[in-house]
Amino acid sequence: MRYRQGPVRSHPLLSSMPKRVPMKMLATLIIALLIASPAHAIVGGGTPQADGVARAVVTIVGSRGNFCTGSLIAPSLVLTVAHCVQPGADYKIVGHGTDGQPQLMNVRTVAIHPNFNMQAMQSHRATADVALLQLEIPLKRKSVVPVGMPQIPIRVGGRFTIAGIGVTVRGDGKSGGITRIAALVATGQPGTLQIRLVDPVTNGVRDGIGACTGDSGGPVFEDKPNGAVLVGLISWSTGPNGAAGCGGLTGVTPLTLYRDWILQTARSWGAGL
Repeated sequence: MRYRQGPVRSHPLLSSMPKRVPMKMLATLIIALLIASPAHAIVGGGTPQADGVARAVVTIVGSRGNFCTGSLIAPSLVLTVAHCVQPGADYKIVGHGTDGQPQLMNVRTVAIHPNFNMQAMQSHRATADVALLQLEIPLKRKSVVPVGMPQIPIRVGGRFTIAGIGVTVRGDGKSGGITRIAALVATGQPGTLQIRLVDPVTNGVRDGIGACTGDSGGPVFEDKPNGAVLVGLISWSTGPNGAAGCGGLTGVTPLTLYRDWILQTARSWGAGL
């Protein structure tokens, strides 16, 4: 597996499994998790979805025990966040083929945006938390998602949809598994560097719906005239009132400044978007 850039560190949205797990064992555990029922994602209970944008969502598993969410943006390309695929580990993609069964896919190359800063991300500051993965063999699915940019200016109260395979109950890995979605709204001072989303019912002051462990790298969609477009990536989360945990803020890296890098990297691999 070829790499570009970066140290290896942990992050609250990553799972807390052992640091090194044999990939064959880890893959078996993840596939069993995906097949298990019931399965959930998005802390607080997002809506389960198997069709539409959810068809492009994949699971990323690492040999250090972490799992994250990614989006298939071309048959051989997965978009995710940089902190999920740092050097020092091997990564594989778990997706579903046309027969609906989980498939374990090898990753050929990982490209991390050169401006990514791990310390900034861990402090919930804006950074280029973006990475692109190239699969050895294209994943044959019926759906990929278009990569775009959020409508500018981004307004407080603007509606976005997040998707992820993470846990519904913080600390309970068994509560993660299949794709769930949730409708959240922008709060604070949203812009081209960072967007902070909250559950419109709880407004981030008490437990609500939001991203949690395993949802890192998940797609953030905005409705456009021709349908939903991937405009950002889930980067971090907090508990209510900014406390540690989940169910408060969902931090998003918008793709406004990074879409050109994604397109250029894809072209350099011979994969057009």
